[in-house]
Amino acid sequence: VQLQASGGGLVQAGGSLRLSCAASGPTFSANAMGWFRQAPGKGRLFVSAIRRSGGSTYYADSVKGRFTISRDNAKNTVYLQMDSLKPEDTAVYYCAAATNYWPGASYLREGVYDYWGQGTLVTVSS
Repeated sequence: VQLQASGGGLVQAGGSLRLSCAASGPTFSANAMGWFRQAPGKGRLFVSAIRRSGGSTYYADSVKGRFTISRDNAKNTVYLQMDSLKPEDTAVYYCAAATNYWPGASYLREGVYDYWGQGTLVTVSS
């Protein structure tokens, strides 16, 4: 299974970017997909996640109201629409896939994800 993240780049504060993460591989079917980010010199933190079934979504408090996660199950692709970007959103963004079913709050933890993408850099200038 491979996860390919794309869509990162340089944007001014207040701008928008849309990240994509395409999953490929034989009989791949993730129960949930998520986004994490790692700012320079800091640890990797949860950003958002979405369940395959029902489409329940989860967000870090720092991005609520600004970021929107969505998915296209037919394409095995998850998207992260990022609006009203701030300099503190600057980070490498990683997508991840969880194959097992977990209670919703569990998807905030890195440990439930089985596959990770290579990361895409988002830089927000002030």
